[in-house]
Amino acid sequence: MAPKYPIDVPSFATTQLALLDQELQSELFETSSLISNTSPTSLQRAGIAITNLTLSSQRTGLGGKTVVELAPDPATASADGELPEHGIRTGDIVIVSEQPAGSAKKREVKELEAKGSRGVVTRAGRAAVWVALDGEEDEGVGQKRLWLVKLANDVTYKRMNMTMARLQKMPADEYSSFVRVLFGLESPTPWSDEAGEIKWVDPSLNDSQRDAIEFALGSREVALIHGPPGTGKTHTLIELILQMLKRNLRVLVCGPSNISVDNIVERLAPHKIPIVRLGHPARLLPSVLNHSLDVLTQTSDAAAIVKDVRKEMDTKQASIRKTKSGRERKAIYGELKELRKEFREREKRCIGTLIGGSKVVLATLHGAGGFQTRDEIFDVVIIDEASQALEAQCWVPLLKAKKVVLAGDHLQLPPTIKSLNSKTKVKAKEKEAEGIIKGMTLEKTLFDRLLSLHGPGIKRMLTTQYRMHEKIMRFPSDELYESKLVAAEGVKARLLKDLPYEVEETEDTNEPLIFLDTQGGDFPEKSEEEDVDKKKSGKGIMGESKSNEMEAALVKQHVQSLVNAGVKAEDIAVITPYNAQLALMSKAMKETFPGIELGSVDGFQGREKEAVIVSLVRSNSDREVGFLGEKRRLNVAMTRPRRLLTIIGDSETLQGNTFLKRWMAFLEEHADLRYPSVALLNAQ
Repeated sequence: MAPKYPIDVPSFATTQLALLDQELQSELFETSSLISNTSPTSLQRAGIAITNLTLSSQRTGLGGKTVVELAPDPATASADGELPEHGIRTGDIVIVSEQPAGSAKKREVKELEAKGSRGVVTRAGRAAVWVALDGEEDEGVGQKRLWLVKLANDVTYKRMNMTMARLQKMPADEYSSFVRVLFGLESPTPWSDEAGEIKWVDPSLNDSQRDAIEFALGSREVALIHGPPGTGKTHTLIELILQMLKRNLRVLVCGPSNISVDNIVERLAPHKIPIVRLGHPARLLPSVLNHSLDVLTQTSDAAAIVKDVRKEMDTKQASIRKTKSGRERKAIYGELKELRKEFREREKRCIGTLIGGSKVVLATLHGAGGFQTRDEIFDVVIIDEASQALEAQCWVPLLKAKKVVLAGDHLQLPPTIKSLNSKTKVKAKEKEAEGIIKGMTLEKTLFDRLLSLHGPGIKRMLTTQYRMHEKIMRFPSDELYESKLVAAEGVKARLLKDLPYEVEETEDTNEPLIFLDTQGGDFPEKSEEEDVDKKKSGKGIMGESKSNEMEAALVKQHVQSLVNAGVKAEDIAVITPYNAQLALMSKAMKETFPGIELGSVDGFQGREKEAVIVSLVRSNSDREVGFLGEKRRLNVAMTRPRRLLTIIGDSETLQGNTFLKRWMAFLEEHADLRYPSVALLNAQ
């Protein structure tokens, strides 16, 4: 029996193309208008630039690229020599150029690109950022004071668009049964216990992990592995890959980000199986480079044959410079042309040999659409962090697949979408565009769509979590995970006082859950636009972002008491949903507590720390909570800590939302409840 709501494939592809175009335009427009109208300092606060840098070293990296190390200018650097808070991540595409004076406005992206050098961030540390420059020339980087600006990445969009266009034009009689299942034109084949008796590589797997692996092995077209926070999702995928190899299957493993893929490469490497990692070497973790295609093509046996030709080409190029005779030059150019052709063919064969000899190929989703995999056939595609990926991105490797295993957690945050008002725009386009599906947004991931299309029968959930104290886990488990999560023996009662180094027993290190309730209106929120350089639009660069000075003071006081008790600053994270609050807290905290981590809730997804303090910011008499009311964002915030979760917020304001209201009731009953005093704070 086919599912109730089959999806028309060409209409799906048409709608995705319209939404993707809009998303790219939003991203380009946002970057361009911010760069044109905003001072460098404000751009840094918005997370798309780092200012006041100097070139501290440069070297030749992989693929012959120049890698520059950029550190804070000593003249303006903070005492600890660390970079200010910024939003630049490894893999971002950036421009490095001379920093304009604070007053210089109206810089178009084109103008910036003309003056600077484009490159990819290879590493973002606390005290420096490393960038692999794209061009051969890097004159733009010699200046004294530099800055670095993040650009929109249009390469990813090109791959997604090409894939959607292929899907749009594909005749219905060419759809594989796999494609038919993914669009609800057919139901998945019923699960069968083909796996038989499994010999586990890792005997320590728990029952829910084993069940998920058996299910994924026995599913014909699609299996979803739902991994709530701390349940060992990657651990499960490693065993699944090893079991697939035992069955002689070829596996392509993908994820939306380089870090999600590198994480799997690192864990697969000890098993000594032939693996190849596709991707720009600059974007890979150092520990993964030995498996990267670029390095293998320089070090494998097949590479030696390629090297010979390269050597011959170098010799010919040198002889061109020496000869005066036009006829001789022409002859040498002719020979060079032939050598280049031979070089390309040999390199292609070398790549083919390496990938062909590999049982597991790993790449980011859009990286899987490169020329290296064009002729390769895989039995299974595994997509990790699938609930963080755009569906169009997932189709890049899926068009040639026979089976997919998606792993993720659709109850945490979906991918970030810039054009959030996309529905209205697409509706406007409907008049001119045939086949647009109403109400579809980029936020709906493949994981979500398949779950609503085929129901929970295609999913298995991991239920033992190895991260959080039982009390921290309880509310998200009851509210979002059907009360199915169980805290593993080793973590369910551990507190800060039990850390492997000496920590005093205090009222803070003795508790797993603390709620500092600021009700009463003494800790009011403030809108960023009330006091930050107002733009012509009337909004600050953070848009409507909120901050709360009294809450920031409470955070500092609480961190101080943890540090006084012996907790190391690097074991503490402070997170908040609002960028304005992050900017407010960062300055003071980083200097006082070197090693502490501050971040946005969204940016901290996938991470964990021993102690996590969440500043909720909202405090107003209208009980307005804005985007704080998003369940998935709150779920991320409350599932990051191992031993202590401290919530700082105004329970009265938070009554305005049903989910928040239930959370407040839970905290009042189960947390160590405290009512901070403004008078005491001011006295400090």
